[in-house]
Amino acid sequence: DLFASCLQYRSINHRVDSKSLWLYRWYYSRTCQWILSLTITVILALAFIEEPSSLTVTSDVRYRLPAWNPPCGLTESIELLCFLVFVVDVSVKSYLIGWKEFWKNKWLMAYILTLIVSLTDWIVSLSFFCKESVRIRRILRPFFLLQNSSMMKKTLKSINSTLPEMASVVLLLAVHLSLFTMFAMLLFILPIAKSSLMFPLCISSIKVLFPIFVKFDTVMIPAYSKNRAYSIFFILFTVLGNLFLMNLLTAIIYNQFRGYLLKSVQSSLFRRRLGIRAAFEVLSSLKETPANGECFLNYFIIIKMLMLYDSANPLCSFQHPPSPEYQSHFMQKMQFAFGHPYFGYLGNVVALANIISICVVLVMDADKQPSERDDFFLGAINCFFILYYLLEMLLKILAMGLKRYLSYPSNRFDGLLTVILLVLEICNFCCVWNFLYPGWCVPL
Repeated sequence: DLFASCLQYRSINHRVDSKSLWLYRWYYSRTCQWILSLTITVILALAFIEEPSSLTVTSDVRYRLPAWNPPCGLTESIELLCFLVFVVDVSVKSYLIGWKEFWKNKWLMAYILTLIVSLTDWIVSLSFFCKESVRIRRILRPFFLLQNSSMMKKTLKSINSTLPEMASVVLLLAVHLSLFTMFAMLLFILPIAKSSLMFPLCISSIKVLFPIFVKFDTVMIPAYSKNRAYSIFFILFTVLGNLFLMNLLTAIIYNQFRGYLLKSVQSSLFRRRLGIRAAFEVLSSLKETPANGECFLNYFIIIKMLMLYDSANPLCSFQHPPSPEYQSHFMQKMQFAFGHPYFGYLGNVVALANIISICVVLVMDADKQPSERDDFFLGAINCFFILYYLLEMLLKILAMGLKRYLSYPSNRFDGLLTVILLVLEICNFCCVWNFLYPGWCVPL
């Protein structure tokens, strides 16, 4: 378990008795982690159906029907189930790390506090029959995602360490904006337009200059039309603000994130090495005994640990299953031809030609009414390319073997897409021509 913890970059500060180790394996099993992830997804997805809900078929207010509001108690029941899962989660985590480590873990204490506040607000909501206007637990829901994601925790810590440098640059931006606001109020004394001054008051001037950080043409063009010399002011403001201070802010944020994440990766690797060393120290501390079944078992455990380390190490290259060996000379030539990377490049060229042909046909039929369009040519093109994709998939399976073909994610995606296109083409053929069941398709 120490070895498994370090391989997954988890902390090794947990209980090591038999019951705790069984609970540890059960908690970090795929099933439990999948249930926890599903619970977080469900509690975050409740925002789409809770009142006031914006989940409608169309966003056009002219055709939008009133949104469905669930009855009181439906979403609250789902919330209660999610809260119970979170209570079990925090209880198991707290028990595994022990009381002493619990007080050092601020995330777990915040986890418990969030659950207490959420459950209290849930009870208040049921007491008012879901008529209360403010629900605090909705604001706290993203915390469950943050608490379960190590990458988001690292991101928050990185933002926290970046705040002092960001605050200094933001202060420089504020000083820069204030100085140029005063300069603008002194320079642009005469009205630019016939209606009013361009920079009448301090607050109004800041509102005029602030959008220049993003889009400055709407502010600069009227002044430039009045006098070309006014452009010098806006050029200086843009160069100092956009090109210098904003890029400085971006560089500081990038540098701080890069430095913190680099340290985080280094600490994770160090924790992994420490766990591996601790596991081997436990094995090496056993007394030397003559060669027997127990010694062979220890040796087998070490070999198993090394194999587990190699399988979990991202630096170790993944070994794809071997290709089938054909005895026929003709089959060997076919295997070489259709298993070559250039055959995959040819498939990419054909896919590009498919996209171009569809675009050309759609452009040609853009000015025609739907009743005037001839879809036979487009259907023939789709049928030809789908048959080619199917032939390409079968030839690749023949050359590489089914296991090796499925070991590549790109091949799995291409194969799934080919099957979907083939099924849709068969359905379209049956629907348009009534090939199998006459009258099956609803007439348009």
